[in-house]
Amino acid sequence: MTALLDVSDLTVTFRTDRGLVRAVDSVSLSVAAGETLALVGESGSGKSVTALSILGLIAPGRIEQGRIAFAGDDLTGFDEAALRAIRGDRIAMIFQEPMSSLNPVLTIGKQVAEPIWLHRRMAWREAYAQAAELLRKVAIPDAGTRLNDYPHQFSGGMRQRVMIAMALACRPQLIIADEPTTALDVTVQAQILALLKGLTRETNAALLLITHDLGVVARYADRVAVMYGGRIVESGPAAALYRKPKHPYTEGLMHSVPRLDGLASKRLPAIPGQPPDLAKLPTGCAFAPRCPHVHDACRASVPQLRALGDLRAVACHRHG
Repeated sequence: MTALLDVSDLTVTFRTDRGLVRAVDSVSLSVAAGETLALVGESGSGKSVTALSILGLIAPGRIEQGRIAFAGDDLTGFDEAALRAIRGDRIAMIFQEPMSSLNPVLTIGKQVAEPIWLHRRMAWREAYAQAAELLRKVAIPDAGTRLNDYPHQFSGGMRQRVMIAMALACRPQLIIADEPTTALDVTVQAQILALLKGLTRETNAALLLITHDLGVVARYADRVAVMYGGRIVESGPAAALYRKPKHPYTEGLMHSVPRLDGLASKRLPAIPGQPPDLAKLPTGCAFAPRCPHVHDACRASVPQLRALGDLRAVACHRHG
């Protein structure tokens, strides 16, 4: 399957008062048209920075090395004007918090219609009519009237639907969804994700889904990439990865998920310790201080991501 997006050896750094922080370190991933890739990991693991790097939205960060190939073009060589032409048109992003992503002083209709008017060069009246149709598609009742409302007049779930409508406005080839169901109740979560998956299937768009919710990943993702300390530590088809995780961090994430068939009296396992400080990463494997299988090689050198066959890859000295 040919990759629509192919990120290769991406490294992103930020200069801070504490020195140079390597937020993303030699990350490689790919996603094909019609495919859903889930990027999983704890907060601070580098998921959002990886996604924002694709669209060139990492200021004051800097891409130190790597290639971001989208439909054959290397986006790292694009200037701001060229990236602006792609954002919202061929690549769209659904941000984590819709209330801070939507403009509070513009109506919903103006915000949904703007990318259509800008990228499709159509009359404002036509763009507005398409905005109403998009709101109907994402199941917002009385869409024609609600175009004139402001973000504060919508519930959290409805605002998230508006963000999805904006993302789909120009029928993008790639949609990046960064924690699209944060702070929503489980019923609305299921509705939003089913809607997003259905619409991407309908348009054959690729979906990069960033989340820490393993239940969401199991239900909606085709492939999974697990991040820790700015690096990808395991990747593979979702079914195979869930059936038998290879990296100790992935195992810890799986074991920490409550099970309906588990014993009510049994304490839920947790990964000991804290996520690593990216400004002071340990020598060797970043997961070594928390790993139950740690040995001398883990503390001495950083394990590289190695192919295991069956489209699996893992960065762990146990699988060297």
